[in-house]
Amino acid sequence: MAEMEQQAALLKEIQMRFDRKLKENEISLLKYWKEHLDRVGAMKPEGIAALQLQVRNISGVLWQGNH
Repeated sequence: MAEMEQQAALLKEIQMRFDRKLKENEISLLKYWKEHLDRVGAMKPEGIAALQLQVRNISGVLWQGNH
C-alpha cells in the first residue's frame, strides 16, 4: 500500500511540474507574439498596404507554426 501511495505522490509531483512548465511556455509564447503585435501597432505606415503586409507576415508565421 505504501508503494502505491509513493507512486501516486510521484505522479502528482510530475503532473505539477509538467503543468508549471506548460504554463511558463504559454506565457513566453504570448509575450513573444504581443511584442510583434505591439510593433505593428506602433507603426506609422504610409498606407494601408504596408500595414496589411505586416499583418500577413505575422499571420504567415503563425500558420507555419501550426503545421
